[in-house]
Amino acid sequence: MGVTVWPSDITLDRTTRTLTIDFDDGAHFVFSAEFLRVLSPSAEVQGHSPDQKVTVPGKRNVGFVGAEEVGNYALKIIFDDRHDSGLYTWQALYQMGLNHDSLWQGYLDELAAKGLQR
Repeated sequence: MGVTVWPSDITLDRTTRTLTIDFDDGAHFVFSAEFLRVLSPSAEVQGHSPDQKVTVPGKRNVGFVGAEEVGNYALKIIFDDRHDSGLYTWQALYQMGLNHDSLWQGYLDELAAKGLQR
């Protein structure tokens, strides 16, 4: 699967609606609440197979209520639209950080193709 990375610092800022994560290998990622919400790893968003994936519109102004560590492997993020069922593993967050631009562009392309708005 590759190298295991662990977060060394996690900062959730409700004012700027960002989650900043530093990893023990020196990687530093800043995620917007909108990015994390629309790409939630929850079954509600991802479905149970690729053809069930949902494009989530209208989350430009979504914010955070909070976040809780789950065991030693994930972060549960609670959004102000009451979505809280996604568990963001450290590995998933790391990959989301590495692939941020292509994931975001893919989301924007999906919105455009479906005539949806952020």
